[in-house]
Amino acid sequence: MQWETVIGLEVHVQLATRSKIFSGASTAFGAEPNTQACAVDLGLPGVLPVLNEAAVAMAVEFGLAIHAEIPEVSVFDRKNYFYPDLPKGYQTSQMYQPIVGAGVVEITLEDGTTKPIRVHHAHLEEDAGKSLHEDFHGMTGVDLNRAGTPLLEIVSEPDMRSAKEAAAYLKAIHSIVTYLGISDGNMAEGSMRCDVNVSVRPKGQETFGTRAEIKNVNSFRFVERAIAFEVERQIELLEEGGKVVQETRLFDPERDETRSMRTKEEANDYRYFPCPDLLPVVLDKAYIDHLRDNLPELPAEKRARFENELGLSAYDASVLSATREMADYFDEVKDVCGDAKQAANWVQGELSGALNREGLAIKDSPVSARQLGELVARIIDGTINGKAAKQVFQALWNGQGSRADDVIEAQGLKQVTDTGAIETMIDQVIADSPAQVAQYRDAEPDKRGKMIGYFVGQVMKASRGTANPQQVNQLLKQKLDALC
Repeated sequence: MQWETVIGLEVHVQLATRSKIFSGASTAFGAEPNTQACAVDLGLPGVLPVLNEAAVAMAVEFGLAIHAEIPEVSVFDRKNYFYPDLPKGYQTSQMYQPIVGAGVVEITLEDGTTKPIRVHHAHLEEDAGKSLHEDFHGMTGVDLNRAGTPLLEIVSEPDMRSAKEAAAYLKAIHSIVTYLGISDGNMAEGSMRCDVNVSVRPKGQETFGTRAEIKNVNSFRFVERAIAFEVERQIELLEEGGKVVQETRLFDPERDETRSMRTKEEANDYRYFPCPDLLPVVLDKAYIDHLRDNLPELPAEKRARFENELGLSAYDASVLSATREMADYFDEVKDVCGDAKQAANWVQGELSGALNREGLAIKDSPVSARQLGELVARIIDGTINGKAAKQVFQALWNGQGSRADDVIEAQGLKQVTDTGAIETMIDQVIADSPAQVAQYRDAEPDKRGKMIGYFVGQVMKASRGTANPQQVNQLLKQKLDALC
């Protein structure tokens, strides 16, 4: 039997506000446990929540970025359940009237085609604390610093049909929220994580199969691996005559498997009811229009500009617009050197290679965008050739100069374009290579092209790599052919 995979994601994005969603406590990451949870976060008697306006604006900006409906009125609800790191015994969330309605996120597939993934809604809520299971002599500790941190939960429709599509969707969400600046998207620190709903069904069947929910997956790679295992597990179970149980599972990256956490009924009774301490949020058209008018250039728009205005290939445009940092860096290099294609080649080639070798993010690059742009400009105007340019880049990377021009001058890398000087070097190489000249002269005309490489190498060596390669090739051919 052939099977079809059905996937939906619930992505939790921590919003980059300085204070929590209902209190003035700090959201800074890395503080000592339980030093950033105030009375409001703990739900102590007599306290009242005050909604953080910045969190509202960030949620609306995300909705506008995915062309979603923005309701005029949204309402906060209480979601009641017991968990050790939920000090109030309830979570303030949005169940019935979320702040962001239906929208669409477009993903790019491996073959370059695109696919729309529908977003059912996105809602605001407060994060819970965190249970810590290590270094407590068999006991569990609870850190409530995270309690009350604003979350935007983005709920997709079950439109994804493979682990690759799910990872592409998650990357698209990450790209949007980081472009907007509403989250740092740091999955290692928990700023972005997701619950993955996976089911399988026979191909051609319209009704969905029973799904399993994989909780709190925190990397693109883990999402793919968790789905791959879960799909195989469910298919094997069904083909052996068993039944998939609706349950919550966890992904164990060390064993590369999902395992059962708890069974789940068809519907959990969280006893939602409107939060009695918070008024409905009412957004007027002028407020929404103001946020829309101030949105930055988003990934899809940047990609389209790179292709249509700068003439880059779809692949180059996709790579260079993947993150805001990469796109901004490329834009500055291009503006400084004046050549988009050359800028793209150097950002994706020499720069990205060096960053990968050192394990650095582009924001931590030792070579600034202006420095790289000035270097590329010197290739374009013929000051240096490609080989010398790599030497200049390495010197800048190692901090051996602040500007490309300084390195070129200090290391004597300026390209020799004086025809007379190049001819002198060529004449000397020919005089020193009688055997190779004889072989060239005796070879068939159509085979001489490959043999000229030896002479080019010798001239470049004599010039310490500074001779203009095009001129060297042209003059060498003329002089060698004259000897035939």
